[in-house]
Amino acid sequence: MFGVTSAWKSTFPEAHAGVLVMRDVINPAHHPELEKHKTELEEQLRSQFSGQDRAAMSSLPILQAYNTYYRRFKKTYHVQLQLESIAWKGRSIPSVSALVEAMFMAEMKNMLLTAGHDLDILRLPLILDVSKGTESYTLLRGDEQVLKAGDMMISDRRGIISSIVYGPDQRTQITDGTRNVVFSVYAPPGINELTVAQHLQDIQEYVMVIAPQAQVELFKVYG
Repeated sequence: MFGVTSAWKSTFPEAHAGVLVMRDVINPAHHPELEKHKTELEEQLRSQFSGQDRAAMSSLPILQAYNTYYRRFKKTYHVQLQLESIAWKGRSIPSVSALVEAMFMAEMKNMLLTAGHDLDILRLPLILDVSKGTESYTLLRGDEQVLKAGDMMISDRRGIISSIVYGPDQRTQITDGTRNVVFSVYAPPGINELTVAQHLQDIQEYVMVIAPQAQVELFKVYG
C-alpha cells in the first residue's frame, strides 16, 4: 500500500513520513460533537500562545524543522501562518467538511503538515520519493504545477498526489462521498517518529468522533 524509495531515504535520512488509512468513514458537512472539540482546541491554542510573538512561536522545534525545509525553496510554512491567525487574530479552523476539519485540527494542534485523500480514487501503491523538478500535477485549486527539485512528494500509479511545497492534488481530494480515507504526514529532519505517531493518533481520534464505526487499516511511521 505504501513504499519509500532509496532516493528519499538517502536524501532525507533523518526525516519521517506517517500514513493513516481508515475505512468505513463518513464525511458530513457539519458534525456537532466535532465542533465542540474544535472550539476547545481553538481556545487551547489561544491560551497556549497568549503573550507570545512570531519569534517565540518560530523557535518551537517542530516549526524550526519546517521553516528550515521551506527556506530552501524560498517559501513560508503555511501551517504556522494558519496557527498565528487562530492564536492571535481570533480566526477559527476552517469549516470545510468533517473529515477535512479533523485533519486541520490535528495540523493546528501538532503543527505537522498533513494531506488527506480518498482511498477509493487512489491507484495503489503510494510511493514516497524526491522530486527531480520535471514532474507536474494539478493542485487542489485546479492549477497545473511543476515541482521544485529536491522536494518530498507522494504519488500513486496515476501521478503525484502531494508534495511538501505545493500541497495535495485535486484528483484524489476528500469529498462528501468519501468512505475510505488516507492521511499522509510529511515530517522533515528534526521531527521524531513518536511525534508523527501521536499526530496520526490525534487524527484517528478526531475521525472516530465523526465515525465511531471506522476501522484502521494502516497506521505506520516510515523513516
